[in-house]
Amino acid sequence: MTFSERLVQLRKEKNITQKQLANELNLSEVGIQNYEGERRKPAYDVLIALADYFDVSLDYLVGRSDEPERR
Repeated sequence: MTFSERLVQLRKEKNITQKQLANELNLSEVGIQNYEGERRKPAYDVLIALADYFDVSLDYLVGRSDEPERR
């Protein structure tokens, strides 16, 4: 699974919109749309914020692992 696919999955599991996620993390809605549409890759600090928000590991978020738990 790619980062963008994982992000969409996590967001939908939490039942929030792109706008709600953007507001929670002080990002733009267009930024979230670009991440989900694979038009842009997030900066390191945004990756960390997303992983923290969804309470998953960075490896899970970027598709390197299928285990969401942090270690």
